Amino acid sequence: MAPNPPLPDMVDLLAGSELFAGEPWHADAQRVWIRWGRKARQQVAADALELARPSLRASTLRAVGRTGVELAKGVTPGLREDAKKLITEGPLEEGAGIRHLQELVKAGGSTYIKLGQFIATAQGLLPDQWVDAFGWCRDTAMPLAPGIAEQKIEDRFEVSLETLFSEFDPDPLGAASIGQVHAATMHDGTPVVVKIRRPGLRGQFARDLRSMSLAAAAAEKASKSARTANLSGFVELFAALVLEEVDFRFEAINQVELALASEAAGHDFVTIPKPIPHLTREDVLVMTRLEGVPYDKAMETYPGAVDGERLLNVAITGTLEHMIAYGAFHGDLHAGNVLVNSKGDLSLIDFGIAGRITAAQRAATVKFLFGFARNDTLLQLKGLQAFGAIPAGEDLPKLARELEAQLEAVDPDLLHRQGDLTVDRLGQALGSIIKILASNGFRLPKELILFFKNLLYLNGFAAALAPDANLFNEIEPIFGYFIQRYPNELSQIMSDLD
Repeated sequence: MAPNPPLPDMVDLLAGSELFAGEPWHADAQRVWIRWGRKARQQVAADALELARPSLRASTLRAVGRTGVELAKGVTPGLREDAKKLITEGPLEEGAGIRHLQELVKAGGSTYIKLGQFIATAQGLLPDQWVDAFGWCRDTAMPLAPGIAEQKIEDRFEVSLETLFSEFDPDPLGAASIGQVHAATMHDGTPVVVKIRRPGLRGQFARDLRSMSLAAAAAEKASKSARTANLSGFVELFAALVLEEVDFRFEAINQVELALASEAAGHDFVTIPKPIPHLTREDVLVMTRLEGVPYDKAMETYPGAVDGERLLNVAITGTLEHMIAYGAFHGDLHAGNVLVNSKGDLSLIDFGIAGRITAAQRAATVKFLFGFARNDTLLQLKGLQAFGAIPAGEDLPKLARELEAQLEAVDPDLLHRQGDLTVDRLGQALGSIIKILASNGFRLPKELILFFKNLLYLNGFAAALAPDANLFNEIEPIFGYFIQRYPNELSQIMSDLD
């Protein structure tokens, strides 16, 4: 088997970039970030794994003790009653695990709200009843008290707000579980957005993740739906994502690397914010401000500028190209993070969650997509196995039969590629793959979950901007583009296919 072709080196892309050519001091800072980020991400992954592993060690018990009093106010009665039932009557009815986790989220703080939001946006990755049960979490974050954001910025940089900005809007543009953002203007007239992390969040997340790991393990003991949802694996994924998201330096790196990938790919249809190096810290991030509205409001806001089918095509192409050509991609493409501007082009924001894959995982992704394009179930599973979602030695033909039976039950026309591939039917296809993997006890790697999640987000994108599009019709031209653009890489990757 030929070795997988290497991915481009981001430092090399930075050296040849025109995007930052006029700002050598800016490029110097970004070179340091890129080098630092490689090692720092490995450390975060190790920290996340340790925090998400359920145990009764002293550190975990101390964490539970610090958060347990508040949580107990909301959940102890229900847990006590169901514990009695579990002992006297055996396994609980379906819904018990969901109910207990809802109680934990309502009684907990930012960490639990963030988990609820992540579950609520995991349509197709978790059972529908879990997603629906946490829909209320999407809009629960309250803004910081007046003056807190300004004080935190001044404390971080040890100068007055007026020294940093010529204008600063005290009313936040938005508030989330991790922080909030404000509009501001630099002294040179550059419009920027200032992102401030909630005070004390990093330590709180670490404590809560230890408690959460025990709660997930208990829910899986009590509920079949929790086991099917692989809740403990989901907490592990959540820990890995949130520990990167709370350190804004990672978001700055993600902005730089995705901008470099877009520049190298010639993506003139998308704009990405630039971080301001001297105003970037772990808990404060200043970046250039972009124009646009969430894509689900674009048609009514810019009716004469928006070409929905064009945007769908470039959104699919861009999402895939970032991943399979450069190994880095935005990991949270919901409507609030994908803007359409007055020119009818895209602006991406909020790079707190991003995925990165190896050359081997890139090759596995290509094989999975190629299998999907030619409706080859076994090849799709081979790609997933090469990615790490299916252990070596598993009976892939048997899994392929299970998957095809699942698709046959959900939508026979989808299995046989009859009719149109609508946004809903693509979601059903991905959901069937995930259910088969989950029912066999397999855990999807973090990057694969983010990739699937983005494909499901593209469903919403298509529904808002090109509702009549047949996604089957997009497959051939998109593959044609990649074959023309990356012939050597793709031929090398697919050289071992039957």
